[in-house]
Amino acid sequence: MSQPLLSIKNLCVDYITDEGNARAVNKVSLDIFPGETVGLAGESGCGKSTLAFAIANLHSAPALITDGEIVFAGQDVLRMSEKELRSFRWAKASMVFQSAMNALNPVITIGEQLTDVVLAHEDVSLKQASKRAEENLELVGIHPSRMNSYPHQLSGGMRQRVVIAIALILRPKLIIMDEPTTALDVVVEREIMDQLYELKEEFGFAILFISHDLGLMGEITDRIGVMYAGKLVELGKSNDLMNKPVHPYTKGLLNSFPTIFGPKVRLEGIPGNPLNLLETPAGCYFQARCQQCDTNCAESSPAIRYFASPHDRSVACHNITMGDL
Repeated sequence: MSQPLLSIKNLCVDYITDEGNARAVNKVSLDIFPGETVGLAGESGCGKSTLAFAIANLHSAPALITDGEIVFAGQDVLRMSEKELRSFRWAKASMVFQSAMNALNPVITIGEQLTDVVLAHEDVSLKQASKRAEENLELVGIHPSRMNSYPHQLSGGMRQRVVIAIALILRPKLIIMDEPTTALDVVVEREIMDQLYELKEEFGFAILFISHDLGLMGEITDRIGVMYAGKLVELGKSNDLMNKPVHPYTKGLLNSFPTIFGPKVRLEGIPGNPLNLLETPAGCYFQARCQQCDTNCAESSPAIRYFASPHDRSVACHNITMGDL
């Protein structure tokens, strides 16, 4: 196997509050390889977006990266200077934010927003940057005549395509996509994802895909990681994890989604509420909502255990054995 493009080791991100420190990302380790698509799933507030922002070192107070390392193509992101970070962001790793309308500047045309990215990173003329912008709009299915349009003059799907065009314009090696299609209908979502994968085949970038939609994630990703209360509780190849989840939380997530194929079964939600990160228990964070919980779960936090290799399957649960896989 080739060397990881991105390697995250024991990453911790805390939110500093008057009531105490809430650890939103708790000793997470994750590798992403060149050209790979890795999905990250979990309930709202589990730390997915916090992890995504940490990769590009975009956090500001009250968020603070307190431990761990993030290495991208051999460079330590957390040790980069401000100048190095400006060169790293968008040129090497770009991000499609959760809300396209909020990500775009409402008082600047989309053409200006695309050309600004090129001019900030490359020594080219405005004419050359504008040509690149027009070409990138065409790549995502938008006619170059829209260069002078403002974000409010575009539909939700078109705005999302513009954000993807901005993320692609410098041909980065990694694109982080944080809930990129949440506000879109399923038809537009499918069009955008199909187009994105055509571009991925053409340019060979890797994707970190963050979503609540496990069905979509199972179709488009190579591996899936599941987060709960800031911890990565299960990671595996998409087909393996979707067909045979082993962590109780992963099972609960999959049982709460309907399937188009196979017999109709009663959907079951996960009992209880997500963990308050200011009041974490001594043992497993999922214990209050888990039907498999025992004394061991209440007394000690389960460590990540690797099955086959760290990239094939890993689970953080006291009650999982090799026979469960």
